[in-house]
Amino acid sequence: MKIRYDREGDTLDLLLQNDQIHHAEEHEQVIVNYNEKGRIVEIEILNASELLGRFLSEFLKAPRREVVEIA
Repeated sequence: MKIRYDREGDTLDLLLQNDQIHHAEEHEQVIVNYNEKGRIVEIEILNASELLGRFLSEFLKAPRREVVEIA
């Protein structure tokens, strides 16, 4: 797995497989890219600093062993 962060575009890319992208699905700030067999190739997080900042902030405030849900 490779992880890339583009500071200018504020995108975080998680490259899971070195394969050709066949199609993509967008889920708000997250784009999931699939290969021809329907397996995930890459996950792109748009506005990553905002999304991950909010996630980390809520995660760090949560008591130990509690499930944390971030809306």
